Amino acid sequence: MSKPIYELVDELPEHNMTVRVLNALDFVVPGEWENIVGFKETIRKVTGEDDEELVQQIGDRAVWLYNDKSQGYQRAMWLYQTVDSVDSALGSAALANKVGEKVKLLGFLNRLTPKPDKAQSMDLALKLVVELLAFCQINGIPGDSIGDFVASLSDYSGESIMRMSALICLDALIPLGPDFIAKAQSTIEGLNPSELNNNPVYSRVEGMIPGDDADGKLGFIGESFDSVKGWMSGFVEERDLSRDRILNNIGGFIEVADDKLDYVAAFLDMTTNYYEHTGTQTLAKRLINRAFAEI
Repeated sequence: MSKPIYELVDELPEHNMTVRVLNALDFVVPGEWENIVGFKETIRKVTGEDDEELVQQIGDRAVWLYNDKSQGYQRAMWLYQTVDSVDSALGSAALANKVGEKVKLLGFLNRLTPKPDKAQSMDLALKLVVELLAFCQINGIPGDSIGDFVASLSDYSGESIMRMSALICLDALIPLGPDFIAKAQSTIEGLNPSELNNNPVYSRVEGMIPGDDADGKLGFIGESFDSVKGWMSGFVEERDLSRDRILNNIGGFIEVADDKLDYVAAFLDMTTNYYEHTGTQTLAKRLINRAFAEI
């Protein structure tokens, strides 16, 4: 069985590469994200309640809701964890003693394998689909509710909008450049089912993607991306986002060379798990709000 929700929230790191990168992206969505860690602390922050007995009651109810298999909370958590776990295992150990230091990318080049645009585009599309699927699980609606998901993006805030910001900055703009939407769409349209089956993220989450077979699932991935591309394009334009602005902000703790952008993307892939980190925070808040309303 997966860990209980209180343990997952208690184990969220206060300081690591993921937290440093997300803090550096504050310029994208100023003041939206606060790295709240600890289950009881999260309850206090979300509800504004300090009474220890009430905090305990809310926590107990939230744990019960999370453990209820008829709800989608555990499946959403699994999605957030799974989409990150493919890349980040290598990085955490390598960086364990580097918190607070400026990381020299050159020291990691021999461990990094930059992804070609095609693989990067697939990862971007699949992370987007995972966000959609997790949204549906958390809200108890069918997994193919693309319209509901797209409509909800305008209401995203806090750690949820930070997660989408990081997706656009780290998995789209840095590796693929300003025309990431066209590149990703072209990749999706040119994919065949066997290429999709060979993608490690897809092979893990395919069972939750709507569609009778790989062709159907590929169609769903394409439809999802097509539905969200307008929102992504608007997000980039409204905030005047560019590779340079992003790299200037993360350059405070990662030594970046202009001719090594593909390595920067690979390094961030390897050393961060922003989907799992912010996804855990999203789930905790949703559970706590619901528990508070129900007791």
